[in-house]
Amino acid sequence: MLHSALGHNGVVTAPHRIAALAGRDVLAAGGTAIEAMVAAAAMVAVVYPQMNGIGGDAFWLIQRKGEAPIGISGAGRAAGLATAESYKAKGYSTIPVRGPDAALLVPGAVDTWQLALKADPGNRMPLAALLAPAIAYARNGIAVSQSQAKLAKSRLDELKDVPGFADIYLVNGEAPAPGHRLLQTALGATLESLGENGLRSFYEGDIARENGRWLASIGSPLRYEDFAGYHAERVTPLRLETSWGTLYNMIAPTQGIASLMMLGQFDRLGVAEGESFAHIHGLVEATKHAYRYRNRHLGDPDTMAAPAADQLTAENLDRLAAAIDPARAAEWPDPPVDGDTIWMGAADSSGTVVSFIQSLFWEFGSGVVAPATGVTFENRGAGFSLDPGPNQLAPGKRPFHTLNPALANLKDGRVLSYGNMGGEGQPQTQGAVFTRYVQFGQGLQAAITAPRWLLGKTWGDVNTRLKLEDRFDPALIATLQAAGHDVQLVGPFEDMMGHAGAVVVHPDGLLEGATDPRSDGAAIAF
Repeated sequence: MLHSALGHNGVVTAPHRIAALAGRDVLAAGGTAIEAMVAAAAMVAVVYPQMNGIGGDAFWLIQRKGEAPIGISGAGRAAGLATAESYKAKGYSTIPVRGPDAALLVPGAVDTWQLALKADPGNRMPLAALLAPAIAYARNGIAVSQSQAKLAKSRLDELKDVPGFADIYLVNGEAPAPGHRLLQTALGATLESLGENGLRSFYEGDIARENGRWLASIGSPLRYEDFAGYHAERVTPLRLETSWGTLYNMIAPTQGIASLMMLGQFDRLGVAEGESFAHIHGLVEATKHAYRYRNRHLGDPDTMAAPAADQLTAENLDRLAAAIDPARAAEWPDPPVDGDTIWMGAADSSGTVVSFIQSLFWEFGSGVVAPATGVTFENRGAGFSLDPGPNQLAPGKRPFHTLNPALANLKDGRVLSYGNMGGEGQPQTQGAVFTRYVQFGQGLQAAITAPRWLLGKTWGDVNTRLKLEDRFDPALIATLQAAGHDVQLVGPFEDMMGHAGAVVVHPDGLLEGATDPRSDGAAIAF
């Protein structure tokens, strides 16, 4: 039997147990779910550097009891010197994914922490106290996880010569072994400075000046002025009414619209049995419709031809659902995307619920690490195109984002916060976890542990087949293949399926959390 964590005082789930513990400690000290998430966000940036960092972007959904959810969008914006013409002049036909030219976005994560704390009327813990545990781990060292060691080894050739990377993340030019003590002294000093001088000092103070100076010296287009002009935004999340309740997700430029479109279509299919052909086939086919829209039209909302929310009308979802053949797979593929991320969730005894996601995009992002500040810069700018369209690179523009934290107010009074890392697979895993838990009544932990699928490519793999973990019923696999799905079996618990998590606030005040056995994480409730 798979059990989730239960409690009444607080709950936090994270893909690394030390980050979950950092959030738990804040809740146990009387802090709020938002404060707990800031502490966990700082900690996971230290202990899971291959997945995320303060040089990346972040997004929040926050719901206080009795209030509508709010969103915080921390999508990085392109440097003033980053133009399609300048990249073409350097001989590029696409944005590079590693090195100084890949480091072209102002990181949004730290400013989202600031906005989240401002939105927290219960805020009562000093910022320095929230960051102190992460500072200690950065300075005293972390034990390199199996995940970090594996990813550093697999990406060694493309990262070892990127400015700053080897000095922090390699040992004598090689990937560290699991358990190696990794010291991040400069990052610890940066976090300490943020605690003393405020989070805006990442953008307007000495940290920003040093990052801007060093980035210019290695050829990145980022400058101090880009940092100083950056601000995360408080936004109204996307909203979809369903038979299960009200679902929320993040606005463009994230693919939150795809997650909602998928579930909106599936809600109309009338599937009666979980883990059936109709369940898996229905979600996969709904994914194809959502991704066709996403891949062609989604980008910076300031330059999109029409708002993403227009796709959530009943008429559009009816049309898309009606186009799904219940017996046959539609042709595929469409152009895929890539990504690497963390998702975390928290809730406190007052009923505040947080769904949070933070990312460098690919593992270790651009690979560029500023030696004086310890900041690893994201490569989310690889989501831009150099050709005309909604994602064409331009100064100040935000690229397409795979990140999308999810939250649902269910009709029976439960509030569900859920999400996962995994780039192309994020909406797909959200659909799997949500339908298993909400529609088909699986336990929260069982819904996350159950075998998953991924339509599209993943790290280091260019094929776009329907990948299935091999724990699925062989008869179901055979039926999917007979229906025209191009199936590829993978291992029983694959990282490519993402690291999912979920938190539930029950109407009676019970708090529940679950984490993914595919990660190094933990769900802690007390």
